[in-house]
Amino acid sequence: MDPRSALPSIDRLLRQAEARELIAHHGRDNVVGMLRRLLQDRRMAAGRGDRAAGEGVLDECAERLAAQARPSLRPVLNLTGTVNHTNLGRALLSRRAAEAAFRAMISATNLEYDLERGTRGDRDSHVEALICRLTGAEAATVVNNNAAAVMLMLNTLALGREVVVSRGELVEIGGAFRVPDVMARAGCRLHEVGTTNRTHLRDFANAVNEDTAAFMKVHASNYAIEGFTAEVPQADLAALARRHGIPLLIDLGSGSLLDLDAFGLPPEPTARQAIRDGADAVTFSGDKLLGGPQCGIIAGSRALVDRMRANPLKRALRVDKIILAALAETLQSHGDPERARAEIPTLRLLTRPQDEIRALAERLCPPVHAALSGLAEVRVVDCLSQIGSGAQPVDLLPSAGLGFAETGAVPVSRIAQAFRDLPLPVIGRVHKGQFLLDLRCLEDEAPFLAQLDRLALAGPARS
Repeated sequence: MDPRSALPSIDRLLRQAEARELIAHHGRDNVVGMLRRLLQDRRMAAGRGDRAAGEGVLDECAERLAAQARPSLRPVLNLTGTVNHTNLGRALLSRRAAEAAFRAMISATNLEYDLERGTRGDRDSHVEALICRLTGAEAATVVNNNAAAVMLMLNTLALGREVVVSRGELVEIGGAFRVPDVMARAGCRLHEVGTTNRTHLRDFANAVNEDTAAFMKVHASNYAIEGFTAEVPQADLAALARRHGIPLLIDLGSGSLLDLDAFGLPPEPTARQAIRDGADAVTFSGDKLLGGPQCGIIAGSRALVDRMRANPLKRALRVDKIILAALAETLQSHGDPERARAEIPTLRLLTRPQDEIRALAERLCPPVHAALSGLAEVRVVDCLSQIGSGAQPVDLLPSAGLGFAETGAVPVSRIAQAFRDLPLPVIGRVHKGQFLLDLRCLEDEAPFLAQLDRLALAGPARS
């Protein structure tokens, strides 16, 4: 007897109650297509001499359809110790910002409609006054990220001309994108001055020629040079730029609008200080220290910002109503520093006391130890958190977490994988031979505890 005759027909499978439930959830075409592929696989297995079992077809179909339907973009628990982690989506939105974004998603809005005049409006109008109030700038516009902000600024103000930048500020940002590359794509020419560690005002003065379009300073938010160093103060560079009738452009990158030193955090230059020092245009991110959605903000003189708005690139780089709604609420929170710290997750997590984090680690250690079933050792450890992979990565904050030591039974890599395999993946880091869960970013422990019974350490690690 041909073993393939034991396989059920698709029609027979579709008449079963389980199939009707799958159709209701996934759609008839998806179910039929998956059943055909499964039955074909089993027929081929039977042709090779394997047993062509007819049982469990619908169960396997359900598993495969569930895996197929699972979104690729999923929530995770960020226990890496990096608060604004680029690979994990950077800043978390405040509840107010998220609710504003949701309202914008499900309703028509006055995105580019002036309700008072009944005419077409400007989408920047929903955030421009807020940005100007917080930075002291005359005007502002928003694009989809800070690299786009730098590109729009340079393409508008320096197309086909030179921009003078200190050699020590030609940074590389995430994904191997470099400031010189962004400048080249913007259509301007880089004029490097100074050395890697020392640049003086005279270096900028000597570089000025008839082709000079602007001076530019790039804040080193993702690295630090220490030792025998020198850089030109912004106010001095602004005065030199004014004497030559050219603008001073500053790329702040991280985008803090508050005095972080007041919160006990490492100081970070603010847009307000840059404007006060004489910058004609400043760019910064929305989803780093600002704690808002991904966007790039340009603040500066009205004459320059209006020119950028008129650039055709602005339309290609503009943000939608969802980003603007979330950004507006984030900026509103920044109106009061204490309100910002309470409402904006980035600031709340950065200022979380180590004692509070350690107390959480003490509570979590026993249930985690029990879930490991003796296959790995876990203990409470002190550790250091990072502000952000693209914002002040060299400044560290005292924190606490759970450390998993490698044993003969289970290697560290397998422990890390087991936590990533949980329904709500838990992302930690391997540090000095141990797997570490830094608990600074775990504010609600319930979802973490609820899935510990799913922690599976048995079996070999995936390659």
